[in-house]
Amino acid sequence: MKTRITQLFGIQHPIIQGGMHFVGFAEMAAAVSNAGGLGIITGLTQQTPEALAKEIKRCKDMTDKPIGVNLTFLPGFSNPPYPEYIRAIIEGGVKIVETAGRSPEAYMPALKDAGIKVIHKCTSVRHSLKAERIGCDAVSVDGFECGGHPGEDDIPNMILLPAAAEKLKIPFVASGGMADGRSLVAALALGAEGMNMGTRFIATKEAPVHENVKQALVAASELDTRLIMRPLRNTERVLKNAAVDKIVEIERERGASTTIDDIKELVGGVYPKIMREGTMDAGAWSCGMVAGLIHDIPTCKELIDRIMDEAHMLIRKRLEGFLAA
Repeated sequence: MKTRITQLFGIQHPIIQGGMHFVGFAEMAAAVSNAGGLGIITGLTQQTPEALAKEIKRCKDMTDKPIGVNLTFLPGFSNPPYPEYIRAIIEGGVKIVETAGRSPEAYMPALKDAGIKVIHKCTSVRHSLKAERIGCDAVSVDGFECGGHPGEDDIPNMILLPAAAEKLKIPFVASGGMADGRSLVAALALGAEGMNMGTRFIATKEAPVHENVKQALVAASELDTRLIMRPLRNTERVLKNAAVDKIVEIERERGASTTIDDIKELVGGVYPKIMREGTMDAGAWSCGMVAGLIHDIPTCKELIDRIMDEAHMLIRKRLEGFLAA
C-alpha cells in the first residue's frame, strides 16, 4: 500500500508505532520496522542523551529499515536537556523524529538543518495547523480515544480526522483507537494517510514489558480506561487499577483545588515498576480505549501482516461489494 506517509518515511506499510514510555526500546522499534512499519524509540525513557545514543546504535544493529525517535515536550518533574538529546539523534543518523506535547518550534531549525523529517502529535485541528506552519512534515492526529494525553477538547476521531483533512496540506496519520485493518481503512476513508498505534503494540511478543502488562490489555474491555489529571488540564487516559481508583477519588474530593503534589506518588516514576516488574497497581499508566479490541499477543510481523491483509480484503471485497450491489 502506497500513501504519502509511506513515501515520506520510506516504509512499506502506513503503520507507525508511537513513542511510549518504557515501551519504546530498541527491540520494540526494530521489530516494527523489520515488519514494514515505522518503529519509534522513546527518547526520554533513556535517562541521558548518552544513553539514547547507545539505544539508537543498538536499534540500528537490529534493523536496516527506517526508525524514528520520539521527543515529548511536556510539563513534568524535570527539565530534560533537549538540545543534547537532539544532538544524539542527529549523530546517530536517525532521520525521523516524532514530537509530542508542547510545540517543537524552538527545535525545528536544528532538526531541519540535519535533514530530519518531523511528525508532531496533535489533539486538535488548530494545533495541527500550527505544526504545519512551523515546518513539520506530517502530523499524528490524536483522537479522544487515545491512551496518554488526549488534550482538553474531547473530540473523537470520527469528527477530528475529517476536520483535519479539510484544512491540512501536509499528510497526517490517525492515532487513538487504532488496532486492526478496520482501523486503517476507516482512517484512510476519513482522510488520513496511515495510522499510529501505541497500546496495540504493547500486546506483542517483542514488546519489552512484563507479561502482566500484556495480559492486562488482553483482559481489558473498552470500558476499562479512566481519565485522570483533568483538574490540572493535563488529562491522561490510563488503564483502571487500584492506584487509578485512588487518583480518581482524590480528584473527586479536591476538585479544582487538586495539585500535582496530591497525586505525584501515583503518577511519577511508576513506569519501571509496572512495565519491568509487572506490579500492576503501582501507579497510573497510559492505555487507550482500544484495549477492548486487543484479544491476543502476536509478533509485530504477524500483527502488521494481519492488518494489511484485512485492509486489502475490506477495500477490494467488502467495500467494492457494496458498489456492485
